[in-house]
Amino acid sequence: MTDEQKPWDVLESRELLDASPYLKLRAETVQLPDGRTVENFYQIDQPDYALMYVETADGQVVMLRTYKHGARRVSLTFPAGAIEPGEDPLAAAKRELLEETGYAAEDWTALGGFVVGANSKGSTCHMFHAKGARKLAEPDHGDLEDMRIELHSARELIDAAARGDYALLPVIAMLGAMLMPELREGLGMAARTRSV
Repeated sequence: MTDEQKPWDVLESRELLDASPYLKLRAETVQLPDGRTVENFYQIDQPDYALMYVETADGQVVMLRTYKHGARRVSLTFPAGAIEPGEDPLAAAKRELLEETGYAAEDWTALGGFVVGANSKGSTCHMFHAKGARKLAEPDHGDLEDMRIELHSARELIDAAARGDYALLPVIAMLGAMLMPELREGLGMAARTRSV
């Protein structure tokens, strides 16, 4: 007997809903490594996105305070945005940062892409660390979001967590990665290895 874990095999995939570009719902028939078959294992496809921890030259972190309908509340979040089909995640991060905040940065580190829904997939969150950001333009939100740009120190971000100011799990994950240098460096190294 081997201890090696194996992925499931997808035997069939049926589209149930296509509300592109925001959402697709599929039902898969999957076969487990032990031979069992499971029908109607639901999969959600949503756009992948970039999430950015952006520091200015003086060490302030560019944040957004905005309403997120999934959480049903206003909360503090890092700049983020959808990756267009065929777009490179880093290019999307740079584009979204400029659109949402008016800031741009030249020094970027990829921290990896992580699936948001463990069994349903959902989307992949591509995390980036940007340093030396500077304001170049006024934000151009261009959609339904009312965003307020705020600059915070790392200490203020920790205090915001203690107050319950964050509503989104990927934001907490990014904050943890950025506050733990060993984790951040490990993520960056793993992301570089995967891209080779």
